[in-house]
Amino acid sequence: MKDIIISSHVTEKSTDLSKEDKYVFKVGLEANKSEIKKTIESFYKVKVLGVKIINIPKKRTRVGKNQGWKKGYKKALIQIKKGQKIEIK
Repeated sequence: MKDIIISSHVTEKSTDLSKEDKYVFKVGLEANKSEIKKTIESFYKVKVLGVKIINIPKKRTRVGKNQGWKKGYKKALIQIKKGQKIEIK
């Protein structure tokens, strides 16, 4: 079974979005919108109005002579019904 919700994505921008009933989560690379919606609704007991997915590509990094890659990931922007709330820990 693949992981759908990995963790909440807590940044300054995502904290500001929570005032507009929007929340950001890191999700599995193979997860799709309908799976994400079902998982959020069942786990947090809220009504999801919309899901937007953003793919963050892997990036090349360098520290001194050493080169490598920073992992890419997928994040989902979830909009819930007005008046409901998700407790992010």
